[in-house]
Amino acid sequence: MTPQQYVQDKAAKSGSSFYYAFLFLPPPRRAAITAFYAFCREVDDVVDEVQDPGVAATKLAWWRKEVASAFAGQASHPVMQALMPQTAEFGIRAEHLNAVIEGCQMDLEQSRYLDYPGLQRYCHLVAGIVGEVAASIFGRSSDQTLQYAHRLGLAMQLTNIIRDVGDDARRGRIYLPISELQQFDVKAHELLKRNAPWGYSERFTALMRFQSERAHRCYDEAFALLPDADRVTQKPGLMMANIYRTLLREIEAGGFQVLHQRVSLTPIRKLWIAARTHWKGR
Repeated sequence: MTPQQYVQDKAAKSGSSFYYAFLFLPPPRRAAITAFYAFCREVDDVVDEVQDPGVAATKLAWWRKEVASAFAGQASHPVMQALMPQTAEFGIRAEHLNAVIEGCQMDLEQSRYLDYPGLQRYCHLVAGIVGEVAASIFGRSSDQTLQYAHRLGLAMQLTNIIRDVGDDARRGRIYLPISELQQFDVKAHELLKRNAPWGYSERFTALMRFQSERAHRCYDEAFALLPDADRVTQKPGLMMANIYRTLLREIEAGGFQVLHQRVSLTPIRKLWIAARTHWKGR
């Protein structure tokens, strides 16, 4: 299997909404974003799939060394072998990749966030930086597009957090800020139990509505930041945004039933949303 086949397989098997947006890119940009996304998946899988925190930390340390080696011309992992030929053309730097690793390291070191600013720092590393790199790969003519990309990354990460409250609780993680749990009188143990009657309550619904309203504001702010000159090249990001926002609205319509299940859209629906965005351009 070639490095290019490896990253394509990694991206396709993820079932992620990102993959459907990649399909509409010209081959050079598609190759770059696929390799970068495969890198993000490899690093994220270390935290999600390795049970022993010590082993996971060792693996993340290995990835830091691999990034350094790859940028020194000695890539050994197929993901880095596929990514390195794309770095110069699309402005992908070692610091971008290390920021993603740092964000995953945070998952090993803390399972709670005291307040929203603390959560924003995490989102910046695991989503904002990813959005920045993706926007550069898609093509941009303005630095304001990077502001759009960071805001959109935050919106989508907040959507992920809302969707995954139950899955994260199963791993002992709560990304919803403690200060906001207190604001709505929702106890951590109610989330960790992940079922009725503890989990689903008017208090929980109010908390989740607060989270979704903030995510919607971030989507609106992101769209307002996107310069008209870059709307065509940034269509893949708009595809992802529309898929994620549709998911958020599904969660809202279902009454935020996210503790015992993981709400998702079907592959055909994701493809339809991506295609519709491609045709309409928004």
